[in-house]
Amino acid sequence: MNAARVITPSWMDALPAVKGRVQKHAALGAFTWFRVGGPADVLFKPADEDDLAQFLTALPLDVPVTVIGVGSNLLVRDGGVRGVVIRLGGEFNHLSFAEETLETSAAALDSTVAQSALEQSRAGLEFLSGIPGSIGGALRMNAGAYGRETKDVVISVKALDRAGGAHALSAADMGFGYRQCAIPEEWIFLSAVLAAPKGDAEDIADRMAQIREKREASQPIRTRTGGSTFANPEGAKAWELIDQAGCRGLQRGGAMVSDKHCNFLINTGTATAADLEDLGEEVRERVLNTTGYSLHWEIRRIGDRP
Repeated sequence: MNAARVITPSWMDALPAVKGRVQKHAALGAFTWFRVGGPADVLFKPADEDDLAQFLTALPLDVPVTVIGVGSNLLVRDGGVRGVVIRLGGEFNHLSFAEETLETSAAALDSTVAQSALEQSRAGLEFLSGIPGSIGGALRMNAGAYGRETKDVVISVKALDRAGGAHALSAADMGFGYRQCAIPEEWIFLSAVLAAPKGDAEDIADRMAQIREKREASQPIRTRTGGSTFANPEGAKAWELIDQAGCRGLQRGGAMVSDKHCNFLINTGTATAADLEDLGEEVRERVLNTTGYSLHWEIRRIGDRP
């Protein structure tokens, strides 16, 4: 039996020349913590900022562009992602300390930034050690944990727009809100300057140890999960509402609501993206019917259903 022929859009035959890596019909599941999802039409890993800017400038504006990080809070649907998916790599993973600040590239892991700050006795970034993602993702969703949010430490941000134009953004320009920012989805964050005042190394280490202990005790961190599934509604906690609606341990296909923390969905090993998304929607419906609260997805969902 012959395999189905893959139809290649005409724009894919005329992609801009790059120094980085371009891969057509690229599987994306391995880049996500859920380990599920369909392919990207094109996956581009730029060699550096100039490579990325030149690619965006030459790419037709009607071709969709989607940016992904380390995939810790991401669900790629089984039908895959149309257009170009961009993933920043090693050339976007630098840290540099100044007197009271830290400049970090967007691909740097939140945990790496927190650890580097500890090594330099810089305070205020401990909360990043409890966020499983990269700085680019933290900027995009104003990630927060343990009493602080990204907006509390951002001084400035550097980004490229869809056409490859460079922008220097202040914290006010970012328009931070609860688990969101106001910058268009197709813009790509390159780096950020964060407040990093000098502090006591022992105090910083103690705070990070407390965060690690709390996280390990309360979250299913050694499973195929995607972090917190739903944002907390005003005046309530998502996990409490989910528990109240009787959803702890609820399953659909290979997807399950965590027994340990019921605002986490788990791929037990055989889940599809549809299993996970449909289970999440069932949880939302049950919570609405039981409590009257409407939960909103915190996990970013991209791509098409088959």
